[in-house]
Amino acid sequence: MSWSTREVAELSGTTVKTVRYYHEVGLLEEPEREPNGYNKRYEVRHLTRLLQIKRLTGLGLSLAQVADLGTAGDGQSSVFQEIDVELAATVERIQGIRQELATLAQPGATPDVPTAFHGVAGRLRDNDRALLTVYAQLFTAESMDALSELLRANPHEAVDEAFRDLPPDADEATRQALAERMAPFVGANRSVTMEPRATTPRQAEAARNAVDQALQALYSSAQLDVLRRAQQLSAPD
Repeated sequence: MSWSTREVAELSGTTVKTVRYYHEVGLLEEPEREPNGYNKRYEVRHLTRLLQIKRLTGLGLSLAQVADLGTAGDGQSSVFQEIDVELAATVERIQGIRQELATLAQPGATPDVPTAFHGVAGRLRDNDRALLTVYAQLFTAESMDALSELLRANPHEAVDEAFRDLPPDADEATRQALAERMAPFVGANRSVTMEPRATTPRQAEAARNAVDQALQALYSSAQLDVLRRAQQLSAPD
């Protein structure tokens, strides 16, 4: 019993082009030919090898890894362990995506703030949402969760509203009065340590610069001045 290239490709669930490629890269032994010297004669061992390659690549192995394993596996269990670790990471990532999609599907959820802040999104304006988006990129998920919990546990809508509506040309007295109102809340924020994702000094410096630029772009000079004053007033003696 023997098969042509087309027949063995169909039996193994692949294509003639793929079979020929496996020959080129040394994954599949060349078969004998018919007496006429043209038609190839594929046997059971070729079909078995094609099915093995199909199974291994279906499990996530590259063709190079399949080649390294040979036909019997050669006891290289580490290759399969590596693939399993990669798949576990992929599963975790997909589960995280599904959780976020489920959150976004809930009434009132919005895609323009990090998932942890959906509960307070109604109190946020566009610039606040943009800042949180930047924060989510630069700081750890644990830091963002802690910040979200603080905002939920300590709502201060009146002060937030006054800060958001602060005129760019607010006078000295207005700025100082608002800073004094904000100081207790700014002090409470010190309980949250924002840990950067950065793993090198260069990355940490880039993160600090990004935060500074975001603040400058999203808030007026008057608002930034009030924040600076509130931080000074709330600083421990």
